Amino acid sequence: MTDIFVGNRVTQLFNIKYPIIQAGMIWASGWRLASAVSNAGGLGMIGSGSMYPDVLREHLQKCKATTSNPFAVNVPLLYPDIDKHIRIIIEEDVKVVFTSAGNPKTWTGILKEKGITVVHVVSSSKFAKKAEEAGCDAVVAEGFEAGGHNGREETTTMVLIPAVVNAVKIPVIAAGGIGTGRQMLAAMVLGAEGVQIGSRFVASQEASSHVNFKNLVINSQEGDTQLTLKQLTPVRMMKNQFFKDVQDAEKRGATEEELKTLLGRARAKKGMFEGDMEQGELEIGQVSALLDDILPAAEIVKKVWNEFMNGLAGPLKKL
Repeated sequence: MTDIFVGNRVTQLFNIKYPIIQAGMIWASGWRLASAVSNAGGLGMIGSGSMYPDVLREHLQKCKATTSNPFAVNVPLLYPDIDKHIRIIIEEDVKVVFTSAGNPKTWTGILKEKGITVVHVVSSSKFAKKAEEAGCDAVVAEGFEAGGHNGREETTTMVLIPAVVNAVKIPVIAAGGIGTGRQMLAAMVLGAEGVQIGSRFVASQEASSHVNFKNLVINSQEGDTQLTLKQLTPVRMMKNQFFKDVQDAEKRGATEEELKTLLGRARAKKGMFEGDMEQGELEIGQVSALLDDILPAAEIVKKVWNEFMNGLAGPLKKL
């Protein structure tokens, strides 16, 4: 039974054992997490969005030193120094790049000329088609439930996945609200050939996020996150004092510049990396309400896969 899934297009594309991909999250997914996931049979990913170019190079070199398995780099196209990041990725011979938050046409051709597998994150079937037209090898279809930067369409994963699967011929990787093996099974039934998991790996021992943030994540409840900053670019974050400040600013009609100034005080670093749970920006997905422990990354991969296989074998009883 496992051969049906282990030998699918996603595992073949990345040369991995399980179709489980760790998302590239700012301030959480450095080389330790990426190498641990890759060593466990998934696809680990370094999140370059929070890194200066020289820091990215250091993480790439350390990841290569600690795993012989494939790993990826996530490149959010809205951040500065993207050209420097791309150059370093090519120089360090990275084999897989996930791009997000921008036009896939900008860098896909250049990356593919260097033999790099390219995947783009999308929030709609329209953008999935554009990614396919740009030459991407696969797409991540990320639903409204996901943490961090999100699509304006607010389409949920259960609707988005089959829509994207129907729209493109390249493999579709499901993301948004997936933290357990049975949620992975649901995504695969809808036509996805793999899953990208973020929040579950934030609550891992190897994640570089602050322990205060990890503890807040595993103690969160339904409704503790909300999509905000729709005037700029929608972001799902945990409700705290900073979230309230953003809400108040939007209610009084703050301009885009005022909102950018509010965001520009290194808020994400302050919260997720330095551990300020009130004044920091805390990006996390809705699935955090289902998490209750901090585990080694390898154990998370194993647990998700075992839950997935048990879900295949019998009726759903409990997540």
